[in-house]
Amino acid sequence: MAKKTEIIKTKYGSFSCVFEPEKDMGGYMVVAKGIQGAISWGKNMTEARRMIIESIEGAVEVNILIEAELRGDIKLAKKLIPSNIA
Repeated sequence: MAKKTEIIKTKYGSFSCVFEPEKDMGGYMVVAKGIQGAISWGKNMTEARRMIIESIEGAVEVNILIEAELRGDIKLAKKLIPSNIA
């Protein structure tokens, strides 16, 4: 099967996504066009669709939080990296 493009509906709107068979692991890799960081994988098309919805919604929510912090509306907690790891 070749690459397939579908419109995926989420709670934040509809997004164009590209599904591509994964040769090494099996299943499908999927990328949401225009949404940085929205990439996922599923063992079949149904799971890949479900996973990309979660990925898109997570990416959108992160962007909402970052924009709110930049405006000064909220202050995000910064988790410190332990010194023995850094």
